[in-house]
Amino acid sequence: MRLEMPENLRMALSALHSHKLRSFLALLGIIIGVATVIAVSSVIAGLREDVAAYIEDYGTNTLWIFKFDPGIHVGRLSREERMRKSLTLEDAEAIRELCPAVKNVVAEVMHRIAEGPPHTSMARYRDHEVYAVTYTGSFPAYLEVFNASLAQGRFFTEAEVHHRVPVAVIGYHLAEAFFPNQDPVGKTFLVDGRPYEVVGVLERKKGEFFRDEAGDRRVLVPYWTFRKDNPGADEHLIAAEAQPGKLEEAFDEVRGLLRRRRGVGYNERDNFGISHAQKMVEEFHQLTDAIALALVVVSSIGLLVGGVGVMAIMLVSVTERTREIGVRKAIGARRRDIVWQFLMEAITLTGVGGVLGIVLGYLVSVAVDKISPTLPTTTPAWAVAAGVIVSVSVGLFFGMYPAVKAARLDPVDALRYE
Repeated sequence: MRLEMPENLRMALSALHSHKLRSFLALLGIIIGVATVIAVSSVIAGLREDVAAYIEDYGTNTLWIFKFDPGIHVGRLSREERMRKSLTLEDAEAIRELCPAVKNVVAEVMHRIAEGPPHTSMARYRDHEVYAVTYTGSFPAYLEVFNASLAQGRFFTEAEVHHRVPVAVIGYHLAEAFFPNQDPVGKTFLVDGRPYEVVGVLERKKGEFFRDEAGDRRVLVPYWTFRKDNPGADEHLIAAEAQPGKLEEAFDEVRGLLRRRRGVGYNERDNFGISHAQKMVEEFHQLTDAIALALVVVSSIGLLVGGVGVMAIMLVSVTERTREIGVRKAIGARRRDIVWQFLMEAITLTGVGGVLGIVLGYLVSVAVDKISPTLPTTTPAWAVAAGVIVSVSVGLFFGMYPAVKAARLDPVDALRYE
């Protein structure tokens, strides 16, 4: 059999070359199916790596605590979640004092999230305006707990927090929008009509997907400055940095403390949310896994159509080569020799379609990366291997019936076939 494989392969390639258009039309479904798998897998794999890098850049050892789950949400929040009692600055101080596994804590205050349209802040410098900025108040510990660093200037101090000084640290992209060719430190701009002096610019975060022009629009001001300028804003996000190697212990301590402080019964679910980088990454992976499952279903339709096309082509080939089959049987070819001849032809046919699909899918992923640099792509090896294996398997499955039919032909009838 090993000696016959090269000969069968040459015959298969010859048959493919002899009927190029017919073969291409039969393989179109397989090419599209495999190309879809490769292209979408490349986008999903690139996006997963990019989003994971972005989330983890905020600190892999940090807990994020909010009145609802601060993770990745699909769909709208429920009314119960939006109307929950907000966390407080006192909650943050209690976590600092009563949770031994927590190393550092910082609270971030913002406009309240409730029913109705959310508050949208607008920043302005001279005649340039930027909408939907992330306008919050915090403390100097923000840098350490959120794993942030400064590209320019400095962060505000504890003295500036307590004296309600109107200074601000702004995001990298906001600085580029307002001060593209000048040093932003010392410049004064407006947020919701209130003036702030820029004292620092935050370093750009990892993640190409979030590096569009409006990517980092943070405006961080001292906590008590924000409370003075926005008396009705009392929504708090709390970030707690765990002691090294004690993330899960810190999670349990914080959860137990907040359940007691917020009066949650032993048989009631939490009325707050706690998350961390690993949990958020896992949630995002679950979302992309659902997309991948839908991809499998869509690509399977193309592969099924391609497989039926291959079967039809192979049945036509058996009919056209009936006399050839009769001659081979007359000179001693066994049934398994005929089966392998036609199976090899079907496998070669679909294998070529799989390779073309891989190439097409890769080119599409490269084009996406070039057209949209903020949507990085990477072609995973498993997707290439799956494309080859699936395409060959389609040929093996759908080529079996024509191959067996050819092997069962009576040599006398086959020789007399016109």
